[in-house]
Amino acid sequence: MPPQQTTPQGTSPVTTASPARLVLISGMSGSGKSIALHALEDAGYYCVDNLPPALLHAFFIETCKVQPSSLIAISVDARSAASFSVIPQQLAALRDSGVEIIPLFLDASNEALMRRFSETRRKHPLTQSGSNSQVQDLHDAIQRERALLADFRDSAHVIDTTMTRTAQLRTQIRELLAITRQQITLVFESFAFKRSVPTDADYVFDVRMLPNPHYEPALRSLTGCDAPVAEFLQQQPKVTMMQQHIGDFLRYWLPELARDHRSYVTIAVGCTGGQHRSVYLVEQLYKDFATDWVCLKRHREMELARSV
Repeated sequence: MPPQQTTPQGTSPVTTASPARLVLISGMSGSGKSIALHALEDAGYYCVDNLPPALLHAFFIETCKVQPSSLIAISVDARSAASFSVIPQQLAALRDSGVEIIPLFLDASNEALMRRFSETRRKHPLTQSGSNSQVQDLHDAIQRERALLADFRDSAHVIDTTMTRTAQLRTQIRELLAITRQQITLVFESFAFKRSVPTDADYVFDVRMLPNPHYEPALRSLTGCDAPVAEFLQQQPKVTMMQQHIGDFLRYWLPELARDHRSYVTIAVGCTGGQHRSVYLVEQLYKDFATDWVCLKRHREMELARSV
């Protein structure tokens, strides 16, 4: 049966024509929230930017009356942070009425955010002028925004856009939301430590101590997706041991995370260049877990190289 929805005040129920989903987006200014909303709009979502959190439940109910798809995306940002405390209650009421809630948080490093504001010459929304201003410069505005959004970030799926181009972010959004979330979705990601650790990672595994195909001339230009590199690494006992240890760790703790109502878990595997060892292990872990879990995989450095 389609979900019936009632407001917290007990007003008349609303029945949607199809399963209802709310994607609630927040994140750091300059991290790509507008790109995410545009991607959702292209996917058929009814999108609203910067809705006051206190209106979430009422707005969703009223919108479902006129939107037959019942796919709605709402962006909230730090300008409404003073009323963020009402979000858990608003979302709980929607969940109780059968609505699927997907909270997303777009993030990026402070350096990346400052560079983007410098390049676009846009003003940060928390930057004020005048003698009564609490925020005087861009760095302070970013730090204040992080503090204001910290609680929402902790409860959402985080997407790190520090090294993500527009097309890549749109693809990630589409992949995440194409999945019917009946269980945890595992996101396996390879990366290079020399380009920083992904901030959206729930678990980070360092595999730089493993034998490196980079030092084999015939393998240097290849990646962990190529058969010769895979064959080389499969012959290394420590690589097999690392794969087994990571797999055992995840198999032990994933059921606990599922009981804690987690929706996404990002497992980042890093090596020096993000081309061989980390790529190979992500490919193997993806194969190991895809039979029992919903899985996605990303190779950050390879995707960056293709987008240049």
